[in-house]
Amino acid sequence: MIDRNMKNVLVVSIGFLSLFTAYGGLQSLQSSLNAEDGMGVTSLSVIYASIILSSMFLTPTLIKNLGCKWTIVVGMGCYVTYSIGNLYPGWYTLIPTSVILGMGGSPLWSAKCTLLTICGNLQAPKENKAAADVINKYFGIFFLIFQSSAVWGNLMSSLIFGSDTDIPDISEEDLQYCGAGVCIDINVNSTTKRPAQELVWTLVGCYIGVGVLAMTIVAVFLDNIDRDQAQEFRGNREPFWSTFLATFTLLKDKRLIILIPLSMYSGFEQSFLSGEYTKNYVTCSLGIHYVGYAMICFGATNSLCSFMFGRLAEYTGRAPLFCLAAANNFACIMALLFWRPHPDQLPVFFVFPALWGMADAVWQAQTNSLYGVLFPRQKEAAFANCCMWESLGFVIAFAYSTFICLDTKIYILLGVLILSMVTCLWAEMKYYELIKITFHENTVPVESWDTPTHSRAFLYFLLFSTL
Repeated sequence: MIDRNMKNVLVVSIGFLSLFTAYGGLQSLQSSLNAEDGMGVTSLSVIYASIILSSMFLTPTLIKNLGCKWTIVVGMGCYVTYSIGNLYPGWYTLIPTSVILGMGGSPLWSAKCTLLTICGNLQAPKENKAAADVINKYFGIFFLIFQSSAVWGNLMSSLIFGSDTDIPDISEEDLQYCGAGVCIDINVNSTTKRPAQELVWTLVGCYIGVGVLAMTIVAVFLDNIDRDQAQEFRGNREPFWSTFLATFTLLKDKRLIILIPLSMYSGFEQSFLSGEYTKNYVTCSLGIHYVGYAMICFGATNSLCSFMFGRLAEYTGRAPLFCLAAANNFACIMALLFWRPHPDQLPVFFVFPALWGMADAVWQAQTNSLYGVLFPRQKEAAFANCCMWESLGFVIAFAYSTFICLDTKIYILLGVLILSMVTCLWAEMKYYELIKITFHENTVPVESWDTPTHSRAFLYFLLFSTL
């Protein structure tokens, strides 16, 4: 029989699966579907800029007042408005709904992370396990279910757009402008043809439906597990500025500062796949109806690896997994820099997103788990910071998307990857040095820390091998 904590993990996972079946599909299509004047990627940039603002000022206050459950429901409602805006895409519909989505985005994700952390801490004593191990498992289960949303959302778009009877042929002359190395105005790429408006309405209508379904699932089936804490907060309010600025206050912690590049890289790598790879490789060479199939490969491997790596982390720790993801992304980035895509190489178009999904499974699940373990008493502010810096990565990447050449974007991505790995492994070394000190001084019980079995020497080896 499923216990209460596992039930809540499954409910929130299924809710996010339904919600991001819609949003994930729309995000993958924005750079191709709304390519005119860069409107699509501009709307994505506005989304993540708004998420930064909500991370700074809104998230801790909203979660502590509403509790995790109703914060998630409200945040999901904000996402649905963006789908509605895509029914008649234009500057006056996409930009306002992008702002609304962004204001609900950080509270949504922070509330989800807080809820999973609470469930893990409640379940750990019942299973006689370290809290970090249970939290890792719950995040792995969540991302196993959640990341499969890329499969269903993109399958819907490919099937619907694939029924278009007016799909243009792509000439050899057009193919020479695909991939890196040739710098042209990608917004006038002749191979980017918008599907028939009736098909767009059909797809967006389906996305709105699954978004409303997500809100219903969470509102009906998710337990309000932090209701007492929320009621206590409303009854004994802390000073307004104390809660309002909690996100900034946590920046005094050096551990959080070190983790900023890692969080930002998560935004850079996701935006590259959904914004650059889908347009400059897939749409340019194969057509927009293939974008969904390529992203299905990403979602499938991401989902499976999220669960697998969540269990594996109990035995290896986080550092080897981070190094594996970095090596994976490094190889893909170098290959994309020199690859000249062509329709005759059809399988290759699906191999890259599959490998990218494997790496992203580590960046998403393990980074969220790391924040939950390092800041157990400041969960809301910690996850707000994680969301804020990840969103900053999205904003920067989408903001320069229409202004610089693709090969330059690839070099920037590579630089951020190297920086994030150096700081990530540095944080791991400092973390285990502190564990060693507290163990010898008996100031903190070792069981209260996240302590995988590998040694500090192994961490130094990983750092120098990465460099």
